[in-house]
Amino acid sequence: MIEHPSLDRPPSGSIRFNTDSAKLEIYNGEAWWDIDATSPEKRTGGTRGLYIGGQNSGNEIDAINIASTGNATDFGDVHYSTSNLDGTSDRTRAVFSGGYGNEISKVQIESQGNSSDFGDLTAARGNIHCAADRTRGLFMGGYNPSNPGGMNNIDYVTIQSDGNAVDFGDIRDRNYEGSGMASPIRAIATGGDSTPGNIGQAVGYIDAVIISTLGNAVEFGEQHTFSTWQRSCASNAVRGLIMGGYTSPDETNRIEFISMSSAGKAKDFGDLTSSHRYSYAVSSPVRVCRAGGYNAPASTDIIDYVQIMTTGNAVDFGNLTSAMNKGASASNGHGGLG
Repeated sequence: MIEHPSLDRPPSGSIRFNTDSAKLEIYNGEAWWDIDATSPEKRTGGTRGLYIGGQNSGNEIDAINIASTGNATDFGDVHYSTSNLDGTSDRTRAVFSGGYGNEISKVQIESQGNSSDFGDLTAARGNIHCAADRTRGLFMGGYNPSNPGGMNNIDYVTIQSDGNAVDFGDIRDRNYEGSGMASPIRAIATGGDSTPGNIGQAVGYIDAVIISTLGNAVEFGEQHTFSTWQRSCASNAVRGLIMGGYTSPDETNRIEFISMSSAGKAKDFGDLTSSHRYSYAVSSPVRVCRAGGYNAPASTDIIDYVQIMTTGNAVDFGNLTSAMNKGASASNGHGGLG
């Protein structure tokens, strides 16, 4: 078990008046954020979720309202055809990359339309773990055919400023086809496929970095029962969910959860409505919606959801516009945004 010293923190939901900014602030369990009484989005988080490109998608982007069950609608298109994507976002812009190239693309979350060029990664790769806070987006690990055991690079961008990614540090091991998520403080990278000599070998460890700094990842925890890869993850500021994936010889429907502020082993949450790998996941402060994925021999168009702060099985949400997998996802209310 990993031991970390506890920090003196006020209870989540505490309110204070900041005399420097002359604003009321609320503590979300990890950080103090402004309370803006004129903006429901700032109080409760955004509810737009995007499912971006991928295999079998025909490069389309789907959108949902995370707060309301129903089918996804067409949002636009990725401006190039590719799969093996991952992405993340701040409150207004999503950034994503993959396809074994180095291109980073962007799209405005609340404005329907096609993606456009943002910049380049420091090294070409796909199957990346992505996470973000309100300012920075991180691209962790990945795979390139010239590096068959995976890569340990961490790159970062300032999401509102187009340009090339900059080196941040390294995850602890070379791996790919895991997944990422964030609180306002830290980015979490969950396992994936591992190093040379273990191709196709799932790893169950969980890494973490502090998003606002630079440096290498540290150990944060491990999965609950057995290791998976090709999974999906999403979080609010307090809790992160690890969903589905593959552990030889089968896909799994298991959901696990972790505390985003306390290192340790994941715990059982419940089950998805179906067993798939390469799914997409988006979140608001209240709900996670998992979509799409692959279970041989076909992709799926299903969307299901859970309430983050409970435990239990997922229930039906709706359907994507078409069956797809291996794409990116982003939302304007995920855990890294507070």
